[in-house]
Amino acid sequence: MATEYGQGYGHGYDSGFGLAEPRRRRLPAGLRAPFEGRSWREFGYVLLSLPIGIMLFTYAVTMVALGAGLLVTFLGIPVLAAGLAGCRGFGALERARARGMLGLEVGDPEPLRMKKSGVMAWMGAVLKSGTSWRTLLYAVVQFPWSVFSFVVAVNFWAYGWALLTYPLWFWVFPVYAGQGGLQLFGDAHHSVYLDNPFEITVTALVGLLFTLATPWIVRALTMVDRVMVHGLLGPSRLSARVVELESDRGVVVDTAAADLRRIERDLHDGAQARLVALAMDLGLAKEKLAEDPRAAARMVDEAHGEVKTALQELRDLARGIHPAVLTDRGLDAALSAVASRCAVPVQVEVDLAERPAPAIEGIAYFTVSELLQNISKHARATWAAVDVWRVEGRLMVQVVDNGVGGADASSGSGLAGLAERLDAVDGILVVDSPTGGPTRVTAELPWRGERSLR
Repeated sequence: MATEYGQGYGHGYDSGFGLAEPRRRRLPAGLRAPFEGRSWREFGYVLLSLPIGIMLFTYAVTMVALGAGLLVTFLGIPVLAAGLAGCRGFGALERARARGMLGLEVGDPEPLRMKKSGVMAWMGAVLKSGTSWRTLLYAVVQFPWSVFSFVVAVNFWAYGWALLTYPLWFWVFPVYAGQGGLQLFGDAHHSVYLDNPFEITVTALVGLLFTLATPWIVRALTMVDRVMVHGLLGPSRLSARVVELESDRGVVVDTAAADLRRIERDLHDGAQARLVALAMDLGLAKEKLAEDPRAAARMVDEAHGEVKTALQELRDLARGIHPAVLTDRGLDAALSAVASRCAVPVQVEVDLAERPAPAIEGIAYFTVSELLQNISKHARATWAAVDVWRVEGRLMVQVVDNGVGGADASSGSGLAGLAERLDAVDGILVVDSPTGGPTRVTAELPWRGERSLR
């Protein structure tokens, strides 16, 4: 943890003369959008969605209808399974297309789970898989949406560029009765043409507005595609939650194993070694009791000091496992005790009307304990403050110091391990530590420790 503070110093210069180079001036986003690669990729995605949607919709409806119609015979099940498997294949292609053209990072859904091998087991797994039915729903829903988005995008794009470039091509229209240009209206009595400079300029300005607005309209249309791909073709929330819980379980197991190793090491190197030495000293004192009572008394007195030291180490070890004051009196008293042992003055303020769950209370205690220990060793601070309060269903813990700053939870240090421990219970650790200080570390924990499906 020695690398957590005092890092991150930099010169703050962008050039060799110590002066920051001026930021390059760029066009506003609204003017750049029609020429950006992202806009053209999104427009290409919308164009491709229509033919792909037609093929996918036709395949899905045909296979499902055929399979459902044949369910009266045994052939309906394999046909339906094959149709759903094909939809899963189309789903993989759609994820790749969205990843390449929209930059959408969506994970692959959970694979088929088969307890046995064979064709029958495969068909059962396909039919029971939620991913298969979600890809079928995507095939049905995506088709009408692709038609709508194609029509809107193509019309806006075509009309925008056509009107914007109208001054370049209006002369191609034939001249009727001395009029030339695009005919807006005409009947047996009169006609309206866009042929004079004012009308041509206004037409180009309208086209400019259409051209500037079209990329944002297309972007809004592709947002719906992003939602559909992410929600119907990506991993389900339940599956993602299971993966997250498995990862958190691994973190909890590793943390518990590390704590056990620490306790074993502290017992072996501390109290156990002292008790062994104490037993040897008492044995020698017993042997010298008859020969040299004074030496025996001196040795017993030294052994008495060793007993006190061993008891203090055992108390510290028990406090590190779970302090009794935390169980008996709660966070306010426990954190005040921790603050009293800190190397710098610490102000503690706990504003809680009731106590949180015991497990959350323990995690909050050890979080503050580690942060104060970090301040004592590395922060070079002259004061610190600890605030604990509740916001709705969350327990908030904040530790502030005026040290040198530079703490970084992403550098693989002790703060990273602390963040992983909090994440295992749906907690969050936020570190705000600019170089030079001050450092503000905020931990957010669930009040009852209940992990809900998100």
